[in-house]
Amino acid sequence: QVQLVESGGGLVQPGGSLRLSCAASGLTFGSYAMSWYRQTPGKERELVASISNRGGSTNYADSVKGRFTISRDNAKNAVYLQMDSLKPEDTAVYYCNAQNIWLAQVYWGQGTQVTVSS
Repeated sequence: QVQLVESGGGLVQPGGSLRLSCAASGLTFGSYAMSWYRQTPGKERELVASISNRGGSTNYADSVKGRFTISRDNAKNAVYLQMDSLKPEDTAVYYCNAQNIWLAQVYWGQGTQVTVSS
């Protein structure tokens, strides 16, 4: 049974930082590209950042470039999202995603709320 469990969300003031973590189990973690998505009410889920299975390649949404950093630790089966210089528009539920295109497998976590407000 595959599980992705996010943690680290919360309330932070504008300009602050948060670090999200996603712990994976039940899958061969090093075979999966990992991503963070976010969603606000009434809007589609959007890709925030992604990292290749070995961590050699990363991609970011234009709205978070230079502020967010995605990383992974394959020894710990974990992926992280360091979020700096947070803005109110970063407020959303953040979801961890694991994808293996060769196996056509996609998994999602349950989400963690991030609220940026003074």
